[in-house]
Amino acid sequence: MSPQANGESKPSASDFLAPTKQVLDPSKALEVLKEYESQDGLSINDLIDSKKHGGLTYNDFLVLPGYIGFAASEVVLDSPSPSALLSRLLSFLPYMDTVTEHDMAIHMALQGGLGVIHHNCSADEQAEMVQKVKRYENGFILDPVVLSPTATVAEVKALKEKWGFGGYPVTENGKNWAPNSSVSLQTEIFNFEDDDSASVASVMVTDLVTASYGTELIEANAILAKSKKGKLPIVDKDGNLVSMISRSDLNKNIHYPLASKLPDSKQLICAAAAIGNSMYQIEMVKYIKEKYPDLDVIGGNVVTREQAASLIAAGVDGLRIGMGSGSACITQEVMAVGRPQAAAVYNVSSFAARFGVPCMADGGIQNVGHIVKGLALGATTIMMGGLLAGTTESPGTSFVSREGKLVKAYRGMGSIDAMQDKKAGSGAKDSQKEQRWVYLVPSHTEVPLPILQALHEAVENGTTRFELRTASAQLEGGVNMESYEKKLYA
Repeated sequence: MSPQANGESKPSASDFLAPTKQVLDPSKALEVLKEYESQDGLSINDLIDSKKHGGLTYNDFLVLPGYIGFAASEVVLDSPSPSALLSRLLSFLPYMDTVTEHDMAIHMALQGGLGVIHHNCSADEQAEMVQKVKRYENGFILDPVVLSPTATVAEVKALKEKWGFGGYPVTENGKNWAPNSSVSLQTEIFNFEDDDSASVASVMVTDLVTASYGTELIEANAILAKSKKGKLPIVDKDGNLVSMISRSDLNKNIHYPLASKLPDSKQLICAAAAIGNSMYQIEMVKYIKEKYPDLDVIGGNVVTREQAASLIAAGVDGLRIGMGSGSACITQEVMAVGRPQAAAVYNVSSFAARFGVPCMADGGIQNVGHIVKGLALGATTIMMGGLLAGTTESPGTSFVSREGKLVKAYRGMGSIDAMQDKKAGSGAKDSQKEQRWVYLVPSHTEVPLPILQALHEAVENGTTRFELRTASAQLEGGVNMESYEKKLYA
């Protein structure tokens, strides 16, 4: 017999629900939060616990977001490191012949990073690439390329093709510290000069403005700006050419205020090292620090505290962390050594920090978010190759792949293709889809600390929290659209 037949009312849906809990006063939410025994997520020590979770990579975890009490413009990524190379350089490019030559090194430096020019070429070719980078931007140009009045337009065009700039001072004997003829060449003259055999003396500009030897750079820049000229020769009391400054450099200082350069020389130079913690590298580090104590030396690569300790004791100014985690690196497969990058970065950088030695996370950077994770784990600098391979500034020519996509060659420097005289390689050869330039993503604003040093401190004291990701969570975190094509570049 139904309830209605007995005169009973029909039960409603609310009769099957659990009793409603008391609703608390919303204004007390922050106080109630204190009742919980622990914060959401994991501390860094709970996260990087190899006994529980094994070795973690960047994809295996996320940084939990927090309250943002600052503007994106307030983010400071400088570190307190005494190293000139690692104190304010966020990004490095590796010495790979499909990633870093002079063009890439120049553009990376303008953005505040540093590109290490590869050595898979002759010493003369490498030196020429370094010269192109050094001459791209200067304060006082102490060794300008000087011409004599008898030089031809064809010679100037060849110099412009070689060095990338077209304004040259002219002296009586074509040398520095020689009498200045009060003349200079401008690029525009030679763009419209048909007679390549014409002498420089017949086409040069003569109405120059000069500054006296001893003029400060700021004052010289002001004189140059007021003169409306492209070049400002610096001459001594006898009229001899001493140095020069360029308007193009002045413009670069305005448009690229974070460009990587030392205050005195206006340049940064870096040489590449091989695998770290070998007797050869330790001996080399000791020799360099004894012979050139003011030169910064970055040792590596290392992935354990034990490796790091040897190089720190030898006197390195910084460490490079990573082995086999690069997209074109097969070291872990061929050599059976290495370590997942997230575990390596945290374990080494936390140890090195006790000695004031900054660390560079090298490899495993597949997207912009991985840069933030590397910094959160203790690195002060990130090295990335595959992320920028295939860009306009990378070496090589584009070609069409079998899939019909425009690509550029990309290979590891330990690949058979890159070192033909080796019997076993530790890198792979592939192609990278042609890209343009990286999006500027304000990722650091989602990690609620505006200063990199403060982020490192918050990670260590447990304020910044993390969460492990299952395979399903990683799939969920991606974009799940049939028509979506992943793009990190414009």
